Amino acid sequence: MIVHLQRAATTAALIPTLYGLDDLRGQLRPRLIGADYRGADKQLPLFGDPQEVLGGGVLDAPALRIGSRAPELPVWMCSVRSDPLQPDLSDAQWADVSRRLVTATGLAPTGDPNGCRWAAIRNDDRSVHVVATVVREDGYIHSTYRDPFHVQAKCTRIAAELGYLTRTVTTSKDHRMPAITIDAGPSGSVVATGTSDDLSAALLRHAGFKQIDDWHGRRHRLPTTTPRPEAAACATHAAEMLRAARYKVDLDPRLDVQPLATVGQQILDLSDELRGSTDFAELAGVLDRLLDPDDGMLVRLQEAFETASEQITDLDPDQVELSDRFGSSSDQLVEVQAELDGAVDEVRRAGSRAPGATDGRGTDDLRTRAALARSTTPGMSTAAAPTRLPPASATSARPAARAR
Repeated sequence: MIVHLQRAATTAALIPTLYGLDDLRGQLRPRLIGADYRGADKQLPLFGDPQEVLGGGVLDAPALRIGSRAPELPVWMCSVRSDPLQPDLSDAQWADVSRRLVTATGLAPTGDPNGCRWAAIRNDDRSVHVVATVVREDGYIHSTYRDPFHVQAKCTRIAAELGYLTRTVTTSKDHRMPAITIDAGPSGSVVATGTSDDLSAALLRHAGFKQIDDWHGRRHRLPTTTPRPEAAACATHAAEMLRAARYKVDLDPRLDVQPLATVGQQILDLSDELRGSTDFAELAGVLDRLLDPDDGMLVRLQEAFETASEQITDLDPDQVELSDRFGSSSDQLVEVQAELDGAVDEVRRAGSRAPGATDGRGTDDLRTRAALARSTTPGMSTAAAPTRLPPASATSARPAARAR
């Protein structure tokens, strides 16, 4: 599915486009296939000729209510075309597509009575036009900054559900989406190359890139005055939109402000923290996140294996052996938790016995010996001198052996 977004000052300004009045091929006959007028004060059609909806200012009403606070172009139109090699969708299917698009963008979220007004109009085969106002019923203005990304991502998902995105064997002569590279140059400028088509160029311009056409070819670059954090955010946003449009994007890791945090990466980061611990207290703090009996990684992994075992049984009761394998692994992790029960506290206690640390009994012995030394100095009464104490046991400072 191919998506095109545009803005207008009023819905009436879209009449020439939707009715084909500015098209030399002749006039079109648009038809209304779905709409949501929210708090409109009169009964309006959901099907048929959209002339009353477009020319009567029904969708424009929320923008007129807020007066000067309304944006210059408050009318939003999204045109969607389907694959000409695939069967066309019915009016009911296109209405469902329209409803899913306004939900995905946040214009009209499900269950939100204060969302934006919208209408779905068809004037040609294999296409639909969704017309909406960006001003909500409560007077707030919908931000359209990420709409291209959300719309294209939703259309890709719908096309996959319809079976349009099937895997086929391709050859070197087949058309492929161009590969795009977004890189930070030595001078600090962020440049996107490989954008040879209009769709990728439009997505990059929406993300804030400026198009440059010279003897080097077409490329896009962020303004050199863009602060580095903002440049990284723009580059990441551009990569998200391009990938949603099925482009292959190579994004410089220095510009990726939202790296993929997989479970494996989280455990690897935890291992790095364990390796970098400088004392037992810091080591115990990291281990607590791994071994916490309520929300640690180990107990969550054990619960996941147990859930997998139960789900396999629910899906197919005959898969007893496969279910038992996950159940047995879950039981083994329970034994591991029992073996390591209290280990974090032992690590903390080990810190108190580390070289340079003194326990309470050693401190008391030192104070007692200091008092004896003062009592035996010249000028003090010998009657007050207590009996000499034996030296402290050498084993008192040695940590107790770990019980197994």
